[in-house]
Amino acid sequence: MKYKRLGLGSSSRGHLRVLGLAVAGSLLLSGCGDDSSSGGGSASVDPLTPENGQLKATIRRTTNGVPHIKADDLSSAAFGSGYVQAQDNVCLLAEAIVKARSERSKYFGPDAVLGSGDFMNVINDFSYKAQDILGGAQRDYANLSPESRAMIDGFTAGYNKYIADTPATDLPAECRNQPWVKEIEPTDLLAHYRIVGQYASGALFATGAVFVAVPPSGSPAPSPVIAKSMTEKDFDRVGVAEKAKRYASSRTNYNETGLASNAWGIGGDMTEQGRGALLANPHFPYTGHRRLYQVQMTVPGYLNINGAGLLGTAIPLINFNENLAWSHTVTTSRRFTMYELTLKSGDEMTYIKDGEEKPITSKTFQIEVANGTATPTVLERKFYFSEYGPMLAADAVTGGGLPAWGGVNSQGTTVAYTYRDANANTSGLLDTWLQMSRASNLQEFQDVFRNCGSTLWTNSTYADDQGNAFYIDSSSVPNLSQTSLSTIDFKRRFSTAYNTLFENGLTLLDGSSSRDDWVEGECNGLAPYDAKPKLLRSDFVQNSNSSYWSTNPAAFLTGYSPMFGSEKTEINPRTRLGIKMLQNPMDHGLDVNTPAPAGQDGKFGAKDLIGAIWNDRAWYSEQFLGELLQRCDLIGGTNVTVPTALLPADPVVAPPGGGSRAVTAGCDALKNWNGTYGLDSTGAHTFRAFIDIYRRSFPDDLQTAFNSADPVNTPADPSADNKGTGDDHMLQALAAGLTVLDEAGIAYDAKLGDVQYYQPSGSVPPGSPLASAMTQGAKIPWHGGDGNVDGAFNAIGVVDSDFAEDTIIPRINTPEYNSASGSRFAAGLSSNSGEGWNIARGTSWHFGLEFTDQGPEAYGLVSYSQSSDEMSPYFEDQSQRYSDKNYRKLLFSESEIMANLLPQGETTITSD
Repeated sequence: MKYKRLGLGSSSRGHLRVLGLAVAGSLLLSGCGDDSSSGGGSASVDPLTPENGQLKATIRRTTNGVPHIKADDLSSAAFGSGYVQAQDNVCLLAEAIVKARSERSKYFGPDAVLGSGDFMNVINDFSYKAQDILGGAQRDYANLSPESRAMIDGFTAGYNKYIADTPATDLPAECRNQPWVKEIEPTDLLAHYRIVGQYASGALFATGAVFVAVPPSGSPAPSPVIAKSMTEKDFDRVGVAEKAKRYASSRTNYNETGLASNAWGIGGDMTEQGRGALLANPHFPYTGHRRLYQVQMTVPGYLNINGAGLLGTAIPLINFNENLAWSHTVTTSRRFTMYELTLKSGDEMTYIKDGEEKPITSKTFQIEVANGTATPTVLERKFYFSEYGPMLAADAVTGGGLPAWGGVNSQGTTVAYTYRDANANTSGLLDTWLQMSRASNLQEFQDVFRNCGSTLWTNSTYADDQGNAFYIDSSSVPNLSQTSLSTIDFKRRFSTAYNTLFENGLTLLDGSSSRDDWVEGECNGLAPYDAKPKLLRSDFVQNSNSSYWSTNPAAFLTGYSPMFGSEKTEINPRTRLGIKMLQNPMDHGLDVNTPAPAGQDGKFGAKDLIGAIWNDRAWYSEQFLGELLQRCDLIGGTNVTVPTALLPADPVVAPPGGGSRAVTAGCDALKNWNGTYGLDSTGAHTFRAFIDIYRRSFPDDLQTAFNSADPVNTPADPSADNKGTGDDHMLQALAAGLTVLDEAGIAYDAKLGDVQYYQPSGSVPPGSPLASAMTQGAKIPWHGGDGNVDGAFNAIGVVDSDFAEDTIIPRINTPEYNSASGSRFAAGLSSNSGEGWNIARGTSWHFGLEFTDQGPEAYGLVSYSQSSDEMSPYFEDQSQRYSDKNYRKLLFSESEIMANLLPQGETTITSD
């Protein structure tokens, strides 16, 4: 028996989750269709769980260790997924669960950096308790849909089986023999999902802003609750409070999540087959919990998908099936709103709304803190809540732009602040992606979002076998009334301070009136399908993290809530280059030897699309290199002045001529550069040093202003003032860049692959001294450019962190040159002589796909490979393939899988 694709008609609206994530039960209806790629066999009577209660999955690993999991039910497929993810990334998964349970302090002590007194573990643990991460998961578990329960229970069982079957001595170095690597509960996994859901919202406040939100009579300092004894180490209560205030004040822009991506949906008008095609290119961290893991999951007659998801997710998130494919990009939308509460006179714990008194409530939480003895310190803290959610230290969040709790605002009102998070509850996270994965056509895919499905903080870009290309901002966006939106617009126009907050990602609403409450509607406070930006085309749709407005310049999207982002606004350089390649599919760019985006025929195929990522073109070189070389010719050997303000702040470097220098050698290197960021490109990094300084130091130098009718080609045209002289701004930026490269010991004409590389590091558990982290292999030359600095489409970059992303597992960090404002200089160039750029983010799981008469055909890689275990054969194998531009086919059909099995063949695992 086969199972009809999950129906999502209007009758399913009664099953919506709290945050509007659609949940529907299994429809056990007979259906028909081709099962040639499903792995054969017949499904069980229940496609969700096995009749006898025993989970059973068959795991086949193919080229580069990619697992293909086949099972007779959804829970068993998730069981296999949990097992293989633990095989390849057990330490990262275990650390994610410790984090979600607010137990970092319990196992690793109060500090993220051992002995530093940073207290970050204490701050995080308490903040996640206040944000109801584990507690909410424990409450919501009973209300999960049958599908979510099947996936979460199955994945947990698979993870636990690996833990039970594997001696602690055989685990990777980061978690070998560690007490925190142990079997978990399904609610632990669900808690991890709540953190994933809040990456672009509440998690931004988990490093201090919630922790220090206390009334004037209170203190953010936690208190020990066990009487002090000889076995208990004293705790610096005041120190943790001061550090939390400092961390809360360190973030200034809440639009910036550190995540980016490219995605193209190509319609039948522009493809070789006349069907749809997809480019998927998420730019995610190479380390930590946000690594993407590829897997194929097959439940015959019910589900067959190949894709990758964030570690711990029981189903892939960027996928394709037999009929459709999609990818995600981080949106410009807003996932939370702040509220200014009007406090009752003389009462810091009561606010007034619509003339009625409302209480600010409190909850007390405890955490355990390791202190080097057998008896941990137990700390206690009281946290505070409004009807909207946790209270917030707005004075810290805004750098003093708003008053502290109990302070007076510009209207003379005594106030306090709180926030509501659109992704506070992500219990239905898996339901959305399961329904997307089971859709067989555009209507079914769209129905997921018609029924209030959400992809949390991303857009979705889609293509199918019928030649459709579709885009939607599918994120969780607060649904505000038109009156509320008009008020926001008025305040932005007439209050510079308010507009500054808004531009920095903080949407401040009035908590004294229900006018600014979210409109609950059909999606429980989130914007419904009809209000979301979306576009269906037969040529292309695209997104590279710019506004939905410019999805396709032939059909600008306008008239949407500003909560989705700005319209008629400048687009980022990756978006400009991406649209340029789509509009000019036979244009090679600066280098005639670089393949055109759509090859020789001007029509896109799967290999063309992976090639469009790997052509390593960059917007700024195509816009400015020719102009810069003209000025090089004009200046010749004459010296160029180098203002000190253009140089890094620390260490202070000086041009060889004191305040001026020649740029001849740099110009010569750039004349021999092909304009791309390939491994053999000579001079690419020299242009990087120039463009970083030019754009940073002379932001108003372009003379052609932005034109919303032509967002790809504007702004443009450097000023001709002092052109070709020692005071030419472009030449000054080049001279400063050459001085930086001199200081860094980098030759101007070096090959990019000799100064830019990927080299993972770690090999020690959390709580180890940072200096003990070790490299885990040789440097692998890395192609691509920084998306923000170079404007490269194949965006990669350096990460300034002592830890693997989202974890406190130490890694080797390279010291960077910084500008006077403290921002990264030359895209993270190491200040260690000759070291260059150590890449740790960017192009990750990526592929090009086209639908053919024989089904989906796709090519791609996981750039950092499947496993984070340095002893695994799948640790660096795909990384070398990325360096070599040696993509692999993404196997989908049963015949392809069987023809490419690794020597170990099939493995069948069962639950106890």
